[in-house]
Amino acid sequence: MALLEHQYSQQRYYGGKYTFTGISPTATPSTQAASHSLTAVYEDIAVDPNNTNIALPGSHKVYVNNTYVVPRYEVGNTGGNRLDNYIIKWQGVAGGSPVPVWYVEFQGNDYTGPDLVGSTVTVVFNGNDSNTRLGSYQFMPLSEIINNFMFTHVGEDKLIPKAQRTDVAFHAQRALAELSFDTFKSCKSQEIIIPPHLTMQLPHDYVNYVKLTTVDSAGIEHIIYPTSKTSNPRSIQQDADGTYSSDTNNDGIPDSATGLAFTLNAQGTSFIPSLRDGIGELIYNENSQAWENYKTHEPSENNTSDYQDYQNDIYWPNEGKRFGLDPQHAQINGSYYIDCHAGRIHFSSNLSGKTVILKYISDSLGTDHEMQVHKLAEEALYKWIMYGLLSTRRNVPEYVIQRYKKERFAETRKAKLRLSNIKLEEITQIFRGKSKQIKH
Repeated sequence: MALLEHQYSQQRYYGGKYTFTGISPTATPSTQAASHSLTAVYEDIAVDPNNTNIALPGSHKVYVNNTYVVPRYEVGNTGGNRLDNYIIKWQGVAGGSPVPVWYVEFQGNDYTGPDLVGSTVTVVFNGNDSNTRLGSYQFMPLSEIINNFMFTHVGEDKLIPKAQRTDVAFHAQRALAELSFDTFKSCKSQEIIIPPHLTMQLPHDYVNYVKLTTVDSAGIEHIIYPTSKTSNPRSIQQDADGTYSSDTNNDGIPDSATGLAFTLNAQGTSFIPSLRDGIGELIYNENSQAWENYKTHEPSENNTSDYQDYQNDIYWPNEGKRFGLDPQHAQINGSYYIDCHAGRIHFSSNLSGKTVILKYISDSLGTDHEMQVHKLAEEALYKWIMYGLLSTRRNVPEYVIQRYKKERFAETRKAKLRLSNIKLEEITQIFRGKSKQIKH
C-alpha cells in the first residue's frame, strides 16, 4: 500500500500561497469571508483537533504588505485555543455564495498587526503543519516500528510466539535512545543572547553537549572552549564562627540569624530560601566563591596584568610568547562551565550580550514527534528489539541470543555507515585541496 495517502498530499507538503486585499478587521464575519477567502484547492487543510472549523495553529503564516503578523494564542471562553490577531475559519456559505470556503477572519479590536484596509494580505501554508513536516518521509514513527515488529516477528510459528506490546515498546525506546547517542544524527541546537547574569539553562531534553559557539556580526560561528581552571561547586553558607548555616524553621534564614533581617554573606549575596536542601538542612549560596571571582574578573582579552601566566586564557601579544600555549587558551572567544547539578551553563564575562549557540545530544524520547527512526536504520532497530526480548527470556538457547547479538551489531554498523553520508565528490574536493596552485 502506498505511503502517500491522498491526492492533496503534495499540495499540502509544498504549501500554498494565497493573496487578497484586506478590509477592516471590524467587518462582519460574512463580509470578511467574502473578501478574505482562500481557494478551495486547499480544502483538506489541517484542522485544530479542538475545533474542526479552525485551521491548525502553526500550519500557516499571515503577512500584511510583507510584514509578518505574529499569532497570539489564548484560551477561549468555551475552551480550546483561539487566535487573538486572526483566525482561519471554515465558512459554509460565504457572502451568499453556495460555495463553502476557508477564509481569514481578523479579530476586530483584538487585531494588533499592520493596517489592513487596502493592504496586500498573503497567507502561506507551510511545512510547520504537523501532519506534513518537510522531509518527514525519511523517518518512521516509533509506533509504526512497534506495529511492524508485532506483525512480522511475534506470533505462532515465529521465533517469539508471544510478547506483550509494552515489552516491545520498552525495548524499542531503549534502542532508539542508544542509537541516538552514537548512530543517529540527533544533534539539536539552541541559540540565545547571554544575559547579564552570564548563565544559560540546559534544554529540557539535554543529555550531553557537542559544542558551544559564539556568533559574530557576519553569522560565522566561533567555537568556545570549556574552562579547566575553575568550577562552580556547591557553596555552603557559614556562620560568623565558621559553622555551617542551617534552617530548621523553614523561614529561609539561618538559625544563627533568627530575628535579624536578611544579611549579606561573605560573597555579598543575600540568603536565598530556594537553595535550601530541605527543612533542617544546610543552606547553599547561589554560586561558589570560585565562580563569583571568575565571572566578575576582567575579560581575558583586556587583562594586562597576567601576561606572565602562560596558562591564562588571555590574548598574548605577538612576541613569540605564545609558543607552547595550550590550544584551548589560544583564543579570545571566551569560556564556559557546565554545572550539571544545577542545570546551567556559566559563561565568562566577555560573553555578556553575545549570541551563543549550544549544540547538544538528545535521546530522541522527549516528545512523540521526536520518537522517529530514520529509514536507513529501520532494520537495526528491529534487531535491537529482537535481541532485547530474547536476552530477557528463559529457555532461549544461547546460540540464538548470540546470533541476534551479532546481527544487532552488524545492522548498527551498517546504519552508522549509511547515516554518515560520505559523498565521493566531497572527499575528492578535500584531496584536491592538498595540491593546489595560486591562480591569478
